[in-house]
Amino acid sequence: MVNSAVPVIPALACDDSLEQRYHTLLAGTCADGQQWLADQLHYADALSDDLPRSPARLPAWSVQRATGVARDYAAYLDDRRGGAPRRYFANRSQALWFLQQVAPTKAVDGAWLQGMLGHWHDPRYHSLIRTYLEELGEGDPRCNHVLIYQRLLSRLGCLEHLPLAPERYLQGALQLALGQSGDACIPEVVGYNLGYEQPPLHLLITTHELAELGIDGHYFQLHVTIDNAASGHAHKAILALRQLWPGQGGGDFYRRVRRGYRLNDLGTDTPRLIASFDLEGELFAALERKRAFGQRMHSERCRLQGRTVNQWLSSRESLKGFLQALQQQGWVRRGEAPSHSRLWGMIDGPGAAMFGVFSVFEKQLWHDWIAQGWQGAAVRCVPPGSWQLDLEPDDTPLEQASVQALIERMIGNRHASPDGLRATRGYAQATGLAQEEPL
Repeated sequence: MVNSAVPVIPALACDDSLEQRYHTLLAGTCADGQQWLADQLHYADALSDDLPRSPARLPAWSVQRATGVARDYAAYLDDRRGGAPRRYFANRSQALWFLQQVAPTKAVDGAWLQGMLGHWHDPRYHSLIRTYLEELGEGDPRCNHVLIYQRLLSRLGCLEHLPLAPERYLQGALQLALGQSGDACIPEVVGYNLGYEQPPLHLLITTHELAELGIDGHYFQLHVTIDNAASGHAHKAILALRQLWPGQGGGDFYRRVRRGYRLNDLGTDTPRLIASFDLEGELFAALERKRAFGQRMHSERCRLQGRTVNQWLSSRESLKGFLQALQQQGWVRRGEAPSHSRLWGMIDGPGAAMFGVFSVFEKQLWHDWIAQGWQGAAVRCVPPGSWQLDLEPDDTPLEQASVQALIERMIGNRHASPDGLRATRGYAQATGLAQEEPL
């Protein structure tokens, strides 16, 4: 986010149709995408921003931001070394929840720039196109950002579609709508890109704390490095603004850049999203999802506080009492190692009576709810990149195709498929924009 102090903008920006809109934009079948984007820009007009009044001051502004983030991160590390707890993730289930909450946005990483691909013949657009190609990993499956995130969720057992609030689809829908806006919103795309590519403090903290919880935060670490303000995407974002600055009407151009920049602040910023996690509330939600399937599956001989498990699961209103009964009956011993609880032995392990009933995330909710702050042996820290696969790009010869045909295979998140990866390499080669390796 570009300005975490601004208020959340409600109403149309976060209506219940956002998930459907997101998927229609992803499929390229959204009929009113331009009007919807115009509405979101109207909401963004109500926000403030921290951009300098003169675009000539943008390089200094970017350096100042980067310096502030580095300073704040150093202070965070000092606090942690002094014994302060993790700032973001109290437990592993909170981290898994967060990774799933932001998945719709990560699934379209870079999509706001896809409309620039058709301008490959114009050097003024090359900074933006280069940024997009790097988001796509140049067609290398090891470096494609969307694939990296998909592999992360897969390793963590979090590929199931967790029900999400409509707002979770807002930023992904914005990115897709910007990418499909064509030449109508170039200043707004430049502005959004300028804001999105400035590395924020939360990337550094997230990477650090995921590692402590045994989760490979390579995706987040990658954005710390590739978005750097010295030569990375943050630097290219300012360069792109300079390159596309019009000969006349610069004031109006910069006004529109600022509107696009503010789109980054629609919705909830990352720190507030993480802080909104409610462990018991998520456990209730998981039980409610299972209740319809399990309310008639349990033996009538098993009773808790005089009621069968089937009776406890017969209504949503009984779930809170069910959790209390588990504790009163001694099936759950909160504040101790989960292995001390009879219920955990029925959930975890290949010989468990309820093996496979709960997903990895749902099991983690049970584990952390039972533990209630109990700390076992330290989890092995997983440095970013530890789980990266030694993949190689498909060496099938690139077929001859028009640039436009290649672009069609790269848009949305098609670029993350084997065919899209090949198309990305073909586009870079056909346009002469392939990154040369150092000698």
